[in-house]
Amino acid sequence: MLAVIDYGAGNLRSVLHALNYLGADNFRVARTRKDLQGAEKIILPGVGAFGAGMEQLHKQDLVQPIKDAIYGGTPYLGICLGMQFLFESSDEMGSHEGLGLLPGTVTRFATNPDFKVPHMGWNQLRVCRESALLDDIPAEGFAYFVHSYYCVPQDPADVVAVVDYGISFTAVVQRDHIHGVQFHPEKSQRTGLRVLANFLGMNAA
Repeated sequence: MLAVIDYGAGNLRSVLHALNYLGADNFRVARTRKDLQGAEKIILPGVGAFGAGMEQLHKQDLVQPIKDAIYGGTPYLGICLGMQFLFESSDEMGSHEGLGLLPGTVTRFATNPDFKVPHMGWNQLRVCRESALLDDIPAEGFAYFVHSYYCVPQDPADVVAVVDYGISFTAVVQRDHIHGVQFHPEKSQRTGLRVLANFLGMNAA
């Protein structure tokens, strides 16, 4: 059973639509600790502010269950803010603690007259290393992004793909069964659907 976490993120419906399109019929929307029980995979989509998102996860008593599931080997896919939550902290509107499952931080794009913030639109992925999450995806495929903050992993080995937008920033991470994508696969057409299909096909660690 796949659990798709709902903490009020606006892109949940699009993610569920993409999963239905792929024929994934064994999933539930998880809003409580109980909803995560028995989950064989977890997807955490997200849009909005880091601090407010983490606060809502705490209010719904989901933070420790997510950590417990991941520590137990359950495959996890974080989308956009769901990827940023994996890291130790973010400086978005103050300093906020994340899940701390990957070492590193989340920070805002610097002001650059040539690159608008938020970063919004299609950009080309530059794959750094192999990952089952990107199987059958062109090494320089395009994906759709909407974000003002980006992840800065402490360990370069966690970085799977990057994108150039004024700077080179991390677009995909993976460590063992922990995965994150800064882009929105549910809006990235064939590339995004392939990412979701690859994740659905993964086994627990």
